[in-house]
Amino acid sequence: QVQLVESGGGLVQVGGSLRLSCAASGIIFSINDMNWYRRGPGKQRELVASINMGGNTNYADSLEGRFTISRDNAKNTVYLQMNSLKPEDTAVYYCHLPMRGVWGQGTVVTVSS
Repeated sequence: QVQLVESGGGLVQVGGSLRLSCAASGIIFSINDMNWYRRGPGKQRELVASINMGGNTNYADSLEGRFTISRDNAKNTVYLQMNSLKPEDTAVYYCHLPMRGVWGQGTVVTVSS
């Protein structure tokens, strides 16, 4: 059974940082592309960042270089480092395995001003 479990969300002040983690099980992690999405209050779901099995990355233009996606294949984990956080980054962040269409349960990030 494929499972994605996110962690690392929380409450942070404007300008702060958080690192989200997504641990995968039930797959050969190293050969899978991985995504991070988010859904803010009253907003549609947005693709935040992607990383393919070769380590190549893509980001939403709106992030202005503040986020970094990475992966540790030895730990079956993908990360999202978020810096210079803004109130508009407040959202539920989801890990996504596109090959299987599997989603994690989400982790809540709240940026307070």
